[in-house]
Amino acid sequence: MPSRISLSALLGLAILALFVVTAALAGWLYPGDPLDMAGPALLWPLQDPAFALGTDALGRDLAAQLAHGARASLQVGACAALVGLSIGTVAGAVGGYYGGWADKALTRLTELFQTTPTLLMAVVIVAIAGPSSRTVAFAIGLASWPGCARLVRAQFRQLREADFVLAARSQGFGDLHIICREILPNALAPVIVTASAMVASAILLESALSFLGIGDPEVLSWGGMIGAGRDALRTDWYLSTLPGAAISVVVLALNLVGDALNDHLNPRLRGR
Repeated sequence: MPSRISLSALLGLAILALFVVTAALAGWLYPGDPLDMAGPALLWPLQDPAFALGTDALGRDLAAQLAHGARASLQVGACAALVGLSIGTVAGAVGGYYGGWADKALTRLTELFQTTPTLLMAVVIVAIAGPSSRTVAFAIGLASWPGCARLVRAQFRQLREADFVLAARSQGFGDLHIICREILPNALAPVIVTASAMVASAILLESALSFLGIGDPEVLSWGGMIGAGRDALRTDWYLSTLPGAAISVVVLALNLVGDALNDHLNPRLRGR
């Protein structure tokens, strides 16, 4: 019997869907450049019906900035998670399946990356390669793959001697077929759960980079909005609070979805 979807999972999916739709329709909801001056400066939220979330020190609509910033933050988060999942899955699969020197070498490489702070590594890569959305996504993904690699390695070590794997070997299938067609589909459940956490972490890292001023200067993001509003934090705190709240809500929604996926895909919790 499939488990029922919990209320928290539905709430997380609804919030996530709302932000995704808003990001996809940002150009239609708020046409034009969100960094153009649209009205009086420093209007507080709900002070003017034309600017529901207020304006910043240059008279730019904060609602338009949040909508367009959602597109950049979600895209970078998803692309970075995809890069991290790809590297981690390949490294973990090779090490867990073959063992021996390959496993030892990949384990040492994984430990080397894990001992380096993720934010510091991302900062170094972006500083060397130059600030752009692609560079930021690649840097975050390259710095965040070890967790996925360790998880996939553990799954492959557990499944490589399973009966269905031995049956595939007895039929003459090669290693690539066994890894991709036999073991990997059975090891994907925890990886899928991890993906939601990786997207949330990537969004936080991208926001941190933009806050520090080393994100893509041509792309509006939530982290950049927080950084732009920090000088007026005492008097006009809403400038940083609104994008910060958006980041918190999206991360919370991703965590709720991840918990729901874990409950659904984990056989130990499925029957509860």
